Amino acid sequence: MVTKRSSDVVVCPPLARTGSDWRAVLREGMRAHQHGDLVAAESSYREVLELYVAQPDALHYLGVLCHQRGRSDEGVRLILAALQITPRHPDAHNNLGNIHKECGRLADAEACYRRALQCGPQHYQALGNLGVVLEAQERPKEALVVYNQLVQEAPQLARGHYLLGLYLRDHAQAVEDLERAVECFRTAFACDDSAVHALAALSTSLYLLNRIDAAADVYREWLERDPDNPVPRHMLAACHGTAAPPRADDDYVREVFDRFADSFDQQLLQNLDYRAPQILAEALRVVLPPPDATLDVLDAGCGTGLCAPLLRPYARRLVGVDLSPGMVEKARQRGGYDELVVAELTAWLQAQRPAWDVLLSADTLVYFGELQPVLNAVCAALRPGGWAAFTLEAMVGDEDRTELASSGRYRHTRPYVERVLRQAGFVDVRIETDTLRKEFGSAVMGWVVLAQRPGAAMT
Repeated sequence: MVTKRSSDVVVCPPLARTGSDWRAVLREGMRAHQHGDLVAAESSYREVLELYVAQPDALHYLGVLCHQRGRSDEGVRLILAALQITPRHPDAHNNLGNIHKECGRLADAEACYRRALQCGPQHYQALGNLGVVLEAQERPKEALVVYNQLVQEAPQLARGHYLLGLYLRDHAQAVEDLERAVECFRTAFACDDSAVHALAALSTSLYLLNRIDAAADVYREWLERDPDNPVPRHMLAACHGTAAPPRADDDYVREVFDRFADSFDQQLLQNLDYRAPQILAEALRVVLPPPDATLDVLDAGCGTGLCAPLLRPYARRLVGVDLSPGMVEKARQRGGYDELVVAELTAWLQAQRPAWDVLLSADTLVYFGELQPVLNAVCAALRPGGWAAFTLEAMVGDEDRTELASSGRYRHTRPYVERVLRQAGFVDVRIETDTLRKEFGSAVMGWVVLAQRPGAAMT
């Protein structure tokens, strides 16, 4: 499990201004904003601006809100307008940096965080965000300096220890780095016992150290604190503390990937050398006609949309489906799809008529232990002659079996995969091995599977 580095959005008390009516409305907007009622908050902020034209706090918070509602360019304009009035407002610089970061404008984000620190040297949210954006720009040594500075200057803040721990874990060169990461995560949780993301990162680090029993103990503690949370429940099963479910619970997948959405591309592409989309695209190139935008293509488990540019040349219609709303929103921002759907894959496919010439699924079926139901649905959703292409994590052995690994993902043996494909009705099954990604320095080997529904071949 990979844990994201987040950017803190700051909504703080308004600056002192004269008048009374607009203050009460601003407070109402802030309360609604903090409770997630963005519609009511936007109405209040705009009312403030009618009562007090160019009130900087209303401009600032409305800018943050516009970004949260998918209107990032408007958000940038509003915060810049606020900064014209209050140019030394560190929170506004920090939140402007957050918008730039989440829109992929990393250099602009860095400049904003540095301006926030010039205006407020002890603005530790901006300092942490600066480290995150330096790391995203592949400047790890500078990021490490910032994380160490944050821990030294604000040792009471959980986030500094957490970010330093993530850095040490993700850039580990030796066992000692992972041991230090473990201590960072323990310290982060000691500073703030509501920081359950530190427990998640702690247990992952223990797993990397092959201290599976210790990781299971952390998941038990987490589950005791939050018995309805699907993440520790699933991961405790993965550590063999309880019976493994036939597939990952929907709530587990949604929780993990919603939390992971903001940092998904950075983590997979930069830290994990993720290759599954490219590998599948190469495999399909051998069996598909030349890319002339004539096929109906489904990206099953589309995530943030990494496969879209690889599939688009083949597709007259390209649809993505994913269980995580956070991931689907990132795919929408990336573009390339004709339609995006938030849904559980098996149930959604079962409701489809045979409508697809190609169904690709990159590292989605690793969250299914029992593959028969989903592969039955995949075959039924393909047109005759249509191709399914997907990856699985490989389990070595001649037995027909699957297991939930301590990573939280399932692994399957080749005999198992061959049997369930045959029973689902596929023909021309092709299974190769390849490295799908690296997991903290070690190659993760997988099955790269192509299988065709019987019928007339595509021309």
